Amino acid sequence: MITIPFSILPPQLLRVASRAFFWLGDRLSGKINNIDLYLDQAEIKLSPKEYISMSFTSTLILFIIFSSLVAMVAGKFDTNIFVGIGTIFIVSLFIFAQQVMYPKLKADKRIKNIERNLIPALQNMLVQLASGVPLFNVIATIADSDYGGVSKQFRIAVRKINAGRPQIQVLEEIAKNNPSLHFRRTIWQIINGMKTGTDMSSVIRISIDNLSEEQVIQIQRYGSQLNPLAMFYMMIAVVVPALGVTFIMVLSSFMNLSAITTKLIFWGLLAVVFFFQLMFIGMLKTRRPNLLD
Repeated sequence: MITIPFSILPPQLLRVASRAFFWLGDRLSGKINNIDLYLDQAEIKLSPKEYISMSFTSTLILFIIFSSLVAMVAGKFDTNIFVGIGTIFIVSLFIFAQQVMYPKLKADKRIKNIERNLIPALQNMLVQLASGVPLFNVIATIADSDYGGVSKQFRIAVRKINAGRPQIQVLEEIAKNNPSLHFRRTIWQIINGMKTGTDMSSVIRISIDNLSEEQVIQIQRYGSQLNPLAMFYMMIAVVVPALGVTFIMVLSSFMNLSAITTKLIFWGLLAVVFFFQLMFIGMLKTRRPNLLD
């Protein structure tokens, strides 16, 4: 199922309606870095042109609907509609930006689902290998366990191996097609150990040690990023709204704005602040180290 965030149309109908904007999607697809890679990593079976066209169509529909509502309200109360439509236009731009970023966010979510379960899965594998369990049985056990994306990848591997494919070839395929760098490195270490006949317990132990060191580095990097993020939050969610309210009150007294127009401006400011707070929460989640449980 194709998912476009903030879309109110069914995916199939949206896909048909977006054909009128293929020309725009074709132009923008070359200006958005790595969107084809993110679509592939997010397992979204659309070309960049199709996805951007669908995103633009859904945003345009939302803009038309909310602009019509603002026009109806402004016509009823005899107020200026340009402030409301301008606010909706700005929010629509942010919505379109979020839709374009969605494949990257979904790919990052897939990577996190794999990497946060990678160390526990490898620790389980190490215990089983140390007990003398064959590698294929260990992989099958991880596939039947609840290790998120790791179990999903191993289920694919077990299914292909049971179908008669060579074990090394199958592991090479899941490593090649996986978006997680740490998962690929771990699988390649296992493959090299199988090819050279190395004790798999020592291979898994080395992988766990390397991932643990990377986990510490990620935590230190995350801690260094929190201070500027906190400053950004204070500016957007505290300082700017306080100054904005004061400025609007002074401006309304000089321009003799009606009460309805002033209220619409305040509601628009509230919507913008709320939107930025959601973005801030999203930034914290996306920057959180992937290897943490």
